[in-house]
Parts: sequence; C-alpha cells; structure tokens
Amino acid sequence: MQSNTPEVRVRYAPSPTGHPHVGNIRTALFNWLFARHAGGRFILRIEDTDTARIVPGATESILDSLRWLGLDWDEGPEAGEEYGPYIQSQRLALYREAVRRLLEGGHAYRCYCSPQRLELMRAEQMKQKLPPGYDRHCRDLSSEQTRDYEKAGVRPVVRFKMPLEGTTVFSDIIRGEVSFENRLIDDFVILKSDGFPTYHLASIVDDHAMVISHVLRAEEWLSSTPKHALLYSALGWQPPRFAHLPMILGPDRSKLSKRHGATSTVEYRDAG
Repeated sequence: MQSNTPEVRVRYAPSPTGHPHVGNIRTALFNWLFARHAGGRFILRIEDTDTARIVPGATESILDSLRWLGLDWDEGPEAGEEYGPYIQSQRLALYREAVRRLLEGGHAYRCYCSPQRLELMRAEQMKQKLPPGYDRHCRDLSSEQTRDYEKAGVRPVVRFKMPLEGTTVFSDIIRGEVSFENRLIDDFVILKSDGFPTYHLASIVDDHAMVISHVLRAEEWLSSTPKHALLYSALGWQPPRFAHLPMILGPDRSKLSKRHGATSTVEYRDAG
C-alpha cells in the first residue's frame, strides 16, 4: 500500500474485554509492519468506553502480549504523549464536544425511548418479518415533547441522523469502491445515556485528533464504515484511508474461535 500523506500514522485500538485474540493481534501486526515499512508511527490506543465489558487486568495483558511479540509502539500508554491521553475513558470531553456540534448542526438527535419500548419494537418487527432497526420514533420530536421527557427525568441517548435515501460510497484499499444504501442503516447511537460514547463516535473522533492516516482493521467493521464516513462528513473532517482485512478462519472455514483450540496470545505464550 502506498501512502499519499506526508507521514503514515496507523493505530491498534483494542478494547480491554479479555486476553488479546490472535485475530486482533494479526491486525496489530499488519499496522506495525505498515508503519515500520513506511517510516511512520504505530499508535496504541485503549478503547475502554464499553464499561460493562471491561475485564480487570486486560489492558496489562494487551501490553504484555505486544511486548512479547516485539510489536513496539511509538505513541500510547507508557510511550509518547503528543496526541494523548491514549485511553478513551480519559478523553470524554472530546466526544461530548463532537456530540454538541452534531446536535447543533442537525446531524443528531436525542432519543428518549426506554429499553422496554425498544424491546417491544424489535419483537413486533420479528413478528412481521421486518429487518430489525430503530423506527426513528424520536427523530422529529417537538420542543414540547422534548421538554416533557426532560421534566420526567428521562436520560436520553444521542443518535446520528442517517440520510433517508441515497447511498454512501467510500474507497477501500483492498476492496476498491464500496457502497451502502442509506435507508438500510439505523439511526445509530453515538452517545449512551451514561455519557460514554459508542465505538462509532469515539473511534472517528480519536482517529481525527490523532491524525491517523490509514485505518487497517478486520473486515467485520466494513459495514460500520458508511456510518464513520458520514460522521466525518458531518463534522467537516477528512477521513483516513480504509483497508479491511479478511478474517482468520478455522479448518472448517468458519471464523476462528475457542472451539478450534487456543486463540489468545496468552495461551500460545504459556504453551511456549
């Protein structure tokens, strides 16, 4: 892959939800090799905004696994801090500022739907054999309706306002031009009711702030890329170049999992 930017800056951004999986570490290896080949920078960022899934000790396990494999990072925890901090839970003010801009620009809205209402909505969609997705109930609330929810103390999430028609097109270094129909994509949540961002918002805010030039990640994130492209556009930012890497498969051609044997780097390290 050839870079059109003055400096290649790539990142490995794991979540501390368990020991690193060989698939995740392969992504780290691709990013590290690309940075070293291009004379660029390899950034390590810990994405810990999904607080319910954090596993104690997982961050240390990630750092230890990278060290064991010789994948040194130029910026990140215990390294350079030029664009830090490199732990997302320490960057909440940046995400909230982005949400403020999206709300003021008409690109997002507050959603007050309860978990119970959303569950009933999904059950009805399944019953009618409709594709699952948010029904945009709160997309065009009146000021009076919003005030009523606020007075009742309902804590909203914030959703991105997807275009209702047209397509979102982006370029992938591996796959070429990729397009998605906008009508098939939910008004996705960007800020949870606890004030923490979702992956979609936090990753693009950080990639922009850290001047990431290329995003090399697993192909499971391909369907999220139109969301990210639209967020970049709404915020007036230039997106990085994307490359989505094929998944590692087991002998039966299914996605590698524990049923195929050892999958974490800790297991391989301990086995010698």
